[in-house]
Amino acid sequence: MAITNFDTNSIGLAANNIFGLPSTEENANLILLPIPWEVTVSYRNGTAKGPEKILEASYQIDLFDIDSPNFWQEGYFMPELDKTIVKKNDYLRHCAELIISNLSDGGETCDNGQLQKKLDEINSSCRELNEWIFNKANEYYAKGKTVALIGGDHSTPLGLMKAVGKQFGAFGILQIDAHADLREAYEGFTYSHASIMYNVLKEVPEMTKLVQLGVRDFCDEEYLLIQKENTRIKTYFDSHIKSRQYDGETWKSICDDIIEQLPDQVYISFDIDGLDPKLCKNTGTPVQGGFEAEQMQYLFNRMVEKGKRILAFDLNEVSCGEDSLDATDASVGARILYRMCNLLMKSKANA
Repeated sequence: MAITNFDTNSIGLAANNIFGLPSTEENANLILLPIPWEVTVSYRNGTAKGPEKILEASYQIDLFDIDSPNFWQEGYFMPELDKTIVKKNDYLRHCAELIISNLSDGGETCDNGQLQKKLDEINSSCRELNEWIFNKANEYYAKGKTVALIGGDHSTPLGLMKAVGKQFGAFGILQIDAHADLREAYEGFTYSHASIMYNVLKEVPEMTKLVQLGVRDFCDEEYLLIQKENTRIKTYFDSHIKSRQYDGETWKSICDDIIEQLPDQVYISFDIDGLDPKLCKNTGTPVQGGFEAEQMQYLFNRMVEKGKRILAFDLNEVSCGEDSLDATDASVGARILYRMCNLLMKSKANA
């Protein structure tokens, strides 16, 4: 255990690290990479502040977890935000807004030399970010650390997924999301937040099975890809899950069905908009429907009980929106993050 002398009943100290824990990069077993990046979001801004807002909310969490008690002692550490990433995100986000505005007006990026240059710069910078995250994760793996990621938009975890493949070999992804994220280069952005799982299928050969939950906003192109790749993709559409429940099937039974689709090693990619939007009203693209947080916690716990090994996870699309005083999304996100940290370390201990 990394932390042996800490009073969990006291107030969370801002001088400490995430969740008020007295963790350091050296003694923590779990590193939470913060990636303040939302260059390609297609609707509302704010997710780049997700790591910062989750950190602020994390000090208000009671650390006793009835399902996974005392795993905080393993030490959870979130490094400081990389200012270079913050600065580049702000600049490129403005460039992307110009491109999206032109597309919305019926223009074509390729017909505008300046916009095409900006698009090329965005695609190049997103590729560089993926490589940076890949290398950073591998540095931590070389030190014996476990790694997870806090976005930012849903484009951010590709580098970590690649590192997981290199470190652990074959694995599956459990994606919690209102969207399929299977578009090819959406709006011209190769590494769009709407293209993350398309890019995983293309660039992460170790990923053998993608299981999607809660999808309820998708296009023809994505639906056809799901049908075409039906041995590698299994999608549990939100409407189909709801129909099974309305017909009397229990959530336990549905969870067992989902778990059977997953290989032994699993990466969890959690887009907060997979939840009911009452829990994430400020996220970039909220969609009616979705899950309660407790449903996901039940599923994750059952995965561990059934022997699935959770390798890593990301939590993304948490936003405060334009009202920085509204902490609802950050509060929900921080609590989901904490329980996922506990679950990841519990799964590691059981392996």
